[in-house]
Amino acid sequence: MARILITGAAGNLGGKLVAHWWAAAKHELVLLDRIGGAEVIAADISAFDSAWSERFSGVDMVVHLAGQISPASKWHEVRPANIVGTANVLRAARDAGVPRVVFASTNQVMGGYRFRTEIIGSESPPLPLNPYAVSKLMGEEMGRAFAAETGSDFIAFRIGNIWPGENRPGPDLGIGSWGQEMWLSNRDFVHAMDCAVTAPTLGFGVFNLVSDNPGMRWDIEPARRILGYRPVDGNAPVLNSAVISEDERARSAVLVPGTWLDQHSRLLDI
Repeated sequence: MARILITGAAGNLGGKLVAHWWAAAKHELVLLDRIGGAEVIAADISAFDSAWSERFSGVDMVVHLAGQISPASKWHEVRPANIVGTANVLRAARDAGVPRVVFASTNQVMGGYRFRTEIIGSESPPLPLNPYAVSKLMGEEMGRAFAAETGSDFIAFRIGNIWPGENRPGPDLGIGSWGQEMWLSNRDFVHAMDCAVTAPTLGFGVFNLVSDNPGMRWDIEPARRILGYRPVDGNAPVLNSAVISEDERARSAVLVPGTWLDQHSRLLDI
């Protein structure tokens, strides 16, 4: 049994993970969220405070899920929780000597690859297209520094498209065919978190976290090889008229020669 602290424990991902681990009765859980509850400790991670940071003492692993989650968020909305908050969580983990931190990053870090053709690996140059994605990339790099400084593990999962509730695959996921290619089922998500608990010492690592969707370009082999991730779900994109129209609209908006994305891609040499 591990003692695991979860930030954002009352959110979409946190709720799924807490329910899974409570049902398994394998771990002792310390639950933090911006709004407290019967089983959840209220914690505003954007302001470092011993009232919540002392909860990191004696923890075997931190799962950092808290943050602003909307890709449409503005810079002033992502900075407090996603950047300052992540720095504060890592400070608390360092002070408490926590040996492993698991970070909820996002596939949005690679959003500029949507209409390209190459396989998207963990080592592919990042191409974020919005403040939310930039804030998560900054969290990954803070984790790299945390692992180098402390010798603890930092696992960043670039989490795919996982909706609240049943989270079924299909055209209603949004973001055209791209959104379906990065679908992550509920059970593959919690399985990956189980893998993060039992994985061998690895230092710093970034892993794509999606289900085994036919035809996708996301490389999940490193997660299979290093973490033991074995997704059981997968769904090929359904290309109905709405999905095709969304893809065409997005393609024409961002890939016109001379646009910001085109210039940014050239600067990154990808």
